[in-house]
Amino acid sequence: MNREYVLDACALIALLTGEDGAQTVRAILNEACVGEMKIRMNKLNLLEVYYDAYRSYGKKVADETLDKIKKLPIAIVSEISDAVFAEAGRLKVSYKISLADSIALAETFVSGGILVTSDHHEFDVIDQSDNIEFYWIR
Repeated sequence: MNREYVLDACALIALLTGEDGAQTVRAILNEACVGEMKIRMNKLNLLEVYYDAYRSYGKKVADETLDKIKKLPIAIVSEISDAVFAEAGRLKVSYKISLADSIALAETFVSGGILVTSDHHEFDVIDQSDNIEFYWIR
């Protein structure tokens, strides 16, 4: 197992809603199921997914969505390590991005992983200028 992916909220939302890129995320999850890689997601980014479902469909669907996610081969990172904390601060200052985006990026950077995302609007400039690897789902 040599690869580690970090999921951004938009990647998981794409999977759950069948958007473009859902097949790519599903393929990554399938690789994790057979032990070919590890997948992690910070709980703050998971909150974005929960919020999106709650806002769009209500509490019941949001809770059901969260239950489905908990069954996926994704390690939910509940704490922010000191290294992620410091890196997220640097990234937020450097790129003026959202807190959640800075956490996803910092988790990726600190773990040496690859960020799975579709968020070109926020991350294209970072992809060109920082030492963080991206896996674009669309």
